[in-house]
Amino acid sequence: MAKQTKKAKQTKKTSTPKLRVGILFGGRSGEHEVSLLSAASILKSIDSTKYEVIPIGITKQGQWLSSGDAQHLLAGDTKPAPTRKKNAATKSITLNASADLAQGSTALAQQNGSLAQSLDVIFPVLHGTFGEDGTIQGLFELADIAYVGSGVLGSATGMDKTAMKQLFAAAGLPQTPHVNLLRSEWKSDAKRCIKRIEKKLTYPVFVKPANLGSSVGISKVHDRSELAPAMDLAASFDRKLIIEQGVGGPGAKPRELEVAVLGNDSPEASVVGEIVPGAEFYDYNAKYHSDASIPIIPAQLSKSESKEIREMAIAAFRACDCAGLARVDFLMEPAFKNKKGRESKSARIYLNEINTMPGFTSISMYPKLWEATGVPYSQLIDRLIALATERHKEKQQTTFTRV
Repeated sequence: MAKQTKKAKQTKKTSTPKLRVGILFGGRSGEHEVSLLSAASILKSIDSTKYEVIPIGITKQGQWLSSGDAQHLLAGDTKPAPTRKKNAATKSITLNASADLAQGSTALAQQNGSLAQSLDVIFPVLHGTFGEDGTIQGLFELADIAYVGSGVLGSATGMDKTAMKQLFAAAGLPQTPHVNLLRSEWKSDAKRCIKRIEKKLTYPVFVKPANLGSSVGISKVHDRSELAPAMDLAASFDRKLIIEQGVGGPGAKPRELEVAVLGNDSPEASVVGEIVPGAEFYDYNAKYHSDASIPIIPAQLSKSESKEIREMAIAAFRACDCAGLARVDFLMEPAFKNKKGRESKSARIYLNEINTMPGFTSISMYPKLWEATGVPYSQLIDRLIALATERHKEKQQTTFTRV
């Protein structure tokens, strides 16, 4: 009996404590619902034998919730949680924008203490504004906590399409012609803006808010009559607008190709996948509310085409100083055929954009691409958490003071 007790004590000493992982979801973004879907999938698949998981929700009104209230949000309860007194039973988290920076690291309060002090890693499954744009990443940096995904710069440039395209251009990556405009320019002189667009681009064009994802606020414009409504829609979502030249020309759809990237300083690229949209282009409804879109993994490409696209994906990842994960999207010209029905020239490939926190449901393209590359969903979560802790440890080598 004494031997068994001694052995039990030895086992207890050598057992590795679980990593405490906060899954952060929701937010004040137009992609709030997408975030809930991603988080639900991660919470279902994360290995509970390795991690102690803490769900943390943010309502559309910006209120932070944990424990039971976060689960209510995940289940689709959109009502704001009631305000509660700060005591041991507190489950509501408040961020005071007027608080000084010294209090920033303790803003993530949960029950008896600070989440920033008690969590090992945060997985911010936040898509779009206030979650994927560097704002929440700045809070994590102030709190000195490891987190999944790109840092402040990578997240910000990955969200702002105008800044992103400037970095792509500096890296020599091929892009479609585009025009950048401000909402104030459009509001003050729409005719001048239209002339500027039509001088540089030919229809069809795509009008987008510069800072958003999941195709929210995006319109395909076939002629001038459709331009103003598309501009107004995009302007309702952001002060910066981007108008891009369509690939393929009238009546010809480009191929929509995607690559998943994983890693920090030595990123890897997945196989190339293709989406055949169930609509005229891969818009919000086609992504999340339709079964008509068809994913093809791997995409039917030549070895040289696949290699070129994967190399461009890693180059785009590095150009934006990304970390952890990203999905890189491409457009490929439709094949041009001669009178005999043979392809007359190789199709051009254009880098479209990078998404630093792509959809993460089990059927989203990012996990599916890695599954096809040999990394199953649960292992992918493990890799991302490991990359987050690795990056945080690497940062500890940096000296921030002179003393």
